[in-house]
Amino acid sequence: MPIYNYVVKDPQGKTVMGTVESPDQATASSILRERKYVVISVVPKKKAGPFEKFLEHFRGVSLGEKTVFARQLATMISSGLPLTNALEILRVGAESEKMEAVLGEMIGDVEGGMALSKALVKHPEVFSKITVALVEAGEASGKLDSLLTQLADNMEKEQDFQSKTRGALIYPAVIAVAMVGVFIIMMIFVVPRLTDLYVDIGAELPLPTRVLIAISDLLTKGWWALLIFFGAFGYGGFRYAQTEKGRYKIAQIAFQFPIFGKLTKESEQARFARTLGLLIGAGVPITQALEISASAVNNVLYKDAILEAEKQVEKGVPLSVPIRKDPNFDPLLSQMIAVGEETGKMDEVLIKVAEFFESQAAGMVKNLSTALEPIILIALGLMVGLLVLAIISPIYNLTTQF
Repeated sequence: MPIYNYVVKDPQGKTVMGTVESPDQATASSILRERKYVVISVVPKKKAGPFEKFLEHFRGVSLGEKTVFARQLATMISSGLPLTNALEILRVGAESEKMEAVLGEMIGDVEGGMALSKALVKHPEVFSKITVALVEAGEASGKLDSLLTQLADNMEKEQDFQSKTRGALIYPAVIAVAMVGVFIIMMIFVVPRLTDLYVDIGAELPLPTRVLIAISDLLTKGWWALLIFFGAFGYGGFRYAQTEKGRYKIAQIAFQFPIFGKLTKESEQARFARTLGLLIGAGVPITQALEISASAVNNVLYKDAILEAEKQVEKGVPLSVPIRKDPNFDPLLSQMIAVGEETGKMDEVLIKVAEFFESQAAGMVKNLSTALEPIILIALGLMVGLLVLAIISPIYNLTTQF
């Protein structure tokens, strides 16, 4: 039976949003009027297509949708809207079926007397430890709307950085894919015909041409072996990355790449500083804040360093000390943390440090595409030159014999 989204006014004049199941739109309106509602709008709920439903099983809730959730919930709470009503409005306007289902469960939990933070804990695949900690702190301090706004600001900065990074890499990725595609087409459709021609005329083939023909034969006749090889290589690499040794090795390699290694360090330290500053500012104990901050970073070396720092802080050691000893952290971070410890303004100092690292990373991302363009052009020129050399050389050698 079709489902309709509705917006109505209840007898007290409050706006209510929700869904109703009905055979048609007219019947849905009648059902709502029988409930003493003044109908404002009743529209069919948009259904996801088969492909979208298939993707729902593999993708989670996007960072953008989580940001909208935090921002809109903060706005509605600050406006005095009851929490259950706010969650219902968010459920109706959810972009994904996953988020809609999660919010539906949360509404039931909150109506049953459960705190919002406890309802969030039940969905770790959607709401991070940072979100739970800030909501819990907001409930305890009565500043839930303010902390949700700060959370939304934090997620927006993360989303903006991710979009800039992806944007800088789109052009090189498209060119690289095009180069590989042209090369494969040449090997499969062009080179075999030239090979037959060279055989017919009895031309002596130079080394570049023989290499080109060997690659062409491999792609046209041994494609199944290539699929098996790359499939086994990819599976083996994936399994290795899941092991403890593999995770540490990949983390170390990530720091060694030119440009990308520095970018990884800057972005990870910015994420750590902003998360820790946000949590400390919300009143979360520093040991708990460090544990949550460790879950916010991606590189396992930083995770271990932050967790080790947590152990040291539990023993009474200032946070700046273990941070200073770890070579993966910028000296500026430990110095600024020491300033924050001395002045009692750790949260403000960390946010400023995060902004510095973010600006550094943003500058690197901006220069990344500029730096990659000449490299791509050189690689493209070399590929075209080698192809031309390998194809034209036999013909040139043949003409020089006459």
